Amino acid sequence: MFLTVLDVPHRNRRSAMGNTPDHSRWTPEFEEASKKFHQSGLQSLKKLYVSLAAQSRSNGKFVSASAFQAYFGIHGALGNRLFDIVTQMRKDQAMYYEDLVIAKAKYEKGDPSEIEDFDFQLMDLTGDGKVQRTEVEAVIISILATVLGPSDAVVDAGLPEYILRAFLNAADFSLQPEREKEEECITKEDFHKWLERIPSIKKFLGSLLKAPHAEEVIVGRQVPSLLIPEGIDCSTLLRKEYAWHIAGPLQLQETQEWVLLYHSSVNGLSFNTFMGHISAARGPSILVVKDKQGNIFGGYASQPWERHSEFYGDMKSFLFTLHPRLSIYRCSGKNNNIQWCAANFVSESLPNGIGFGGQIHHFGLFMSSSFERGHSRPSITFSSPVLSSAAEFEPDTIECWAVVVDSDGDNQSGGEKLKGTILERFKEDRQMLNMVGIANASNE
Repeated sequence: MFLTVLDVPHRNRRSAMGNTPDHSRWTPEFEEASKKFHQSGLQSLKKLYVSLAAQSRSNGKFVSASAFQAYFGIHGALGNRLFDIVTQMRKDQAMYYEDLVIAKAKYEKGDPSEIEDFDFQLMDLTGDGKVQRTEVEAVIISILATVLGPSDAVVDAGLPEYILRAFLNAADFSLQPEREKEEECITKEDFHKWLERIPSIKKFLGSLLKAPHAEEVIVGRQVPSLLIPEGIDCSTLLRKEYAWHIAGPLQLQETQEWVLLYHSSVNGLSFNTFMGHISAARGPSILVVKDKQGNIFGGYASQPWERHSEFYGDMKSFLFTLHPRLSIYRCSGKNNNIQWCAANFVSESLPNGIGFGGQIHHFGLFMSSSFERGHSRPSITFSSPVLSSAAEFEPDTIECWAVVVDSDGDNQSGGEKLKGTILERFKEDRQMLNMVGIANASNE
C-alpha cells in the first residue's frame, strides 16, 4: 500500500517532504493551508515543487529564487519581493514545499480582501510597512517588463517617461511624509482605487502564482496585436502600453487583434468617411481621441456603430483616459444611455455625431458630426469625470480600431474576413490619397 504525503504520520513527515528536520516547515499554518486543496491539488503542487527544486542546484532540498522567478516569469523588483513573501521573509533564498502551499492557499483560495492584502504587501518592496511612490514606480516597471518584455520597459528607451507617469498619475498618494526627505505613500484604500482604475494591473497581480502553460496566455499578460493596414505609415495614438490598459476589462477573445479602421491624419476629419470605414466593424470597436491640449481619451463600444435616433448599446462598453492619466470608467448601471450615433437629423433635439453616456447634449464623450469640436461632461452612466482638460475640446487626432472577435473559433471566418475587408479598403483609400498628395499627412 502506497502512502501519500498526507498519510504519513506526523513524526515522519519531514523525511517524506524531502527536507532535513532542520528545514522542516510543517506548521499549524501549513496544516490549515493544506485543507484548502483537494488531494489532487496537493499532488500537483508537490510535483511542481520537486521539478523546480531539481532545477535549483540544491540537490532537491529547496527551490532557489532564480528557478522560482524563471518559472513564474516575474523578474525585477516585483519578482524579488514575491519570492520574499512566499518564503515568509526568511531571506534565506530557499523556498520549501510548505511555503508554496501556504502562499497558494492565501493567494488563490483566500477571500478578495485577503488577496488584495497580499497584493498590497507586494508593493512594499522594502518591507517597512509603507508603500512609497518610488516603490509603486518600480512595480509598474516590473509589470511592464513582464508583459511587454524587458527591453520595452526601459524608461526613455523602450518605455517613454510620459507613459510611466500616466500609470503613476492614476494612483492617489494620500499618506503624506512624516519626516523631511520621505516620500508620500499610497494607503490600502488608495491601492484599491488604483486597481479599479487600471484593471489590467489588477488582473496581472491576480495571476502571479498561476502555472504558465506554453499553449495558454496567462490572464493579465495578453497584449492585443495592433494591426495597421499595409502602406499606412501614420503614427497611431494607441500604443501597446495603452492597448494593454484598455484590454483590462475585456475577455481574452477580445484582446487578440485590433485592426486600425480609421485615422484622421490619413482619412481626414470627415464624419461620413469615418462612418464609412467603421461600418466594416461588425462587432466591438475602440474610439481614441487626442485633443488640441494633448489629452488622450476615448471609449470602448461593445456594439457596432449604427445610425439611431436614441441611445443603444450594452453594459460591456466603457470610457477611458490614456494621457496624462490612465483610468477605466465602467458602466454604473444607473441608466442605459450607452452609445449614441446620429447623422443627418434636422431636429436640434437630436445632435448629429457619436457619443457615450450621459444625456443628449450632455454626454460623457461626444464628437459632433463636423468633427471640429467635442465635449466631455461628468456622466452617471460610467461614473466618469470630464475626460479632457476642459468640458469643450477641439480634436487633434481621431482614430478607431476594430476588435476582432472570432467567437466560433474558425480562423478563416469572421475575424479573417473583417481584416481582409479593412485591409482592402485602406489599400484603395491609400491609392486615392496618393493621387491627391496627402497620403503622408502628419497627425502631429
